[in-house]
Amino acid sequence: MRLSAITIAIKAARAAGAIITRSLNRLDSIPVVEKQRFDFASEIDRAAEAEAIREIRRSFSDHAILAEEGGASGKSRFTWVIDPLDGTSNYLRGFPHFCVSIAQMDRDELILGVVYDPIRDELFTASKGSGATLNERRIRVSQRMSLEGALLATGFPFRQRQHLQSHLGMVRAVLGEAEDIRRTGSAALDLCYVACGRLDGFWEIGLKPWDLAAGALIVREAGGRCIDFRGEPGFMESGNVVAANIKVSEAMLAAIGPELSPELARK
Repeated sequence: MRLSAITIAIKAARAAGAIITRSLNRLDSIPVVEKQRFDFASEIDRAAEAEAIREIRRSFSDHAILAEEGGASGKSRFTWVIDPLDGTSNYLRGFPHFCVSIAQMDRDELILGVVYDPIRDELFTASKGSGATLNERRIRVSQRMSLEGALLATGFPFRQRQHLQSHLGMVRAVLGEAEDIRRTGSAALDLCYVACGRLDGFWEIGLKPWDLAAGALIVREAGGRCIDFRGEPGFMESGNVVAANIKVSEAMLAAIGPELSPELARK
């Protein structure tokens, strides 16, 4: 009998994670290419992606794939969205904060998400309507009611440097109210940390679907919400995301709104 999709996603994430950790002792010799300015990929990204896809194809050969390195392939009602190594720059420097991110979509709807941190052996999972877990224990977003005392995370728009001034304005505005801000280098893990309450909120400009898909569903199933800068659910299309509980997300939107450039305000 064919295994469930969430079981296959977990197997695929762990298989990719094993490739990633096995190569930690040879970081200096890993070939790296610069896909675009400040955006790097290594042979480990490609090997981990191939292993994840191989696991998925064993049970779901007819499903479509959207992966960071290989792009889109196949046509199906169901699409697997894969980031084999979210946090490549961290990984290549031996900075121990990176993960594998795998999601499944039914047409345009996120229905499952798995994010695996192989260094900490932390597995975040969610299925639509079934809640979210960390290593099989239920998780919930924080209950903070405002930005006062909040610990937030963000990511600088390294792919879209034209938005840097807007982003720095957002940081300044948010720090006027929140306790502090972190910049970790892995959007997928930031979203999971929001889901389990380690962070009160997260925002970033210009992310890709594979950066967002799994983590966004995990946030939602943990009782939070992911929205774009207009407060609408279009973050997968725009790449601009705010994630938090309802109260904190509203406060974040109020803080960053005046700092949006006209281009960002339209997305």
